Amino acid sequence: MIEIRFMQQEDLDAVARIEQETFSQPWSKAGFASSLGREDTLYLSAFSDGELAGYCGLIQVLDEGEITNVAVKKCFRGQKIASLLMEELLKKGSLRGITFFVLEVRKSNCAAIRLYEKNGFTKAGIRKNFYEKPIEDAVIMSKQ
Repeated sequence: MIEIRFMQQEDLDAVARIEQETFSQPWSKAGFASSLGREDTLYLSAFSDGELAGYCGLIQVLDEGEITNVAVKKCFRGQKIASLLMEELLKKGSLRGITFFVLEVRKSNCAAIRLYEKNGFTKAGIRKNFYEKPIEDAVIMSKQ
């Protein structure tokens, strides 16, 4: 069973490890720590049998939420954890007054693009050479 809750300080070592294994330019533990206490952020952690399996988060500006992170530990991928995290993030964001969500995703990340489309996101444009290591375009996706 998957438990989803607000991210806490004690999650950050595991979050940083997943971030390192997932992204070519990962956020640091300190970066997550500084984001946690802010009123304009919302970060969630997903646990499977007490182990951190994934996390996601957003930054809120007025009624807009920019989704900054969605990651699942490699050994937990394919178990719908990212879907559960996204559903909960969108629900909690909506309760905070967010009516428009936006994110960027690597053009080659077909699994993530499918996940976002299943959650009602549509492609809104391309950011050329947005990502580094390797250089790649980002697909901008949004949900009203």
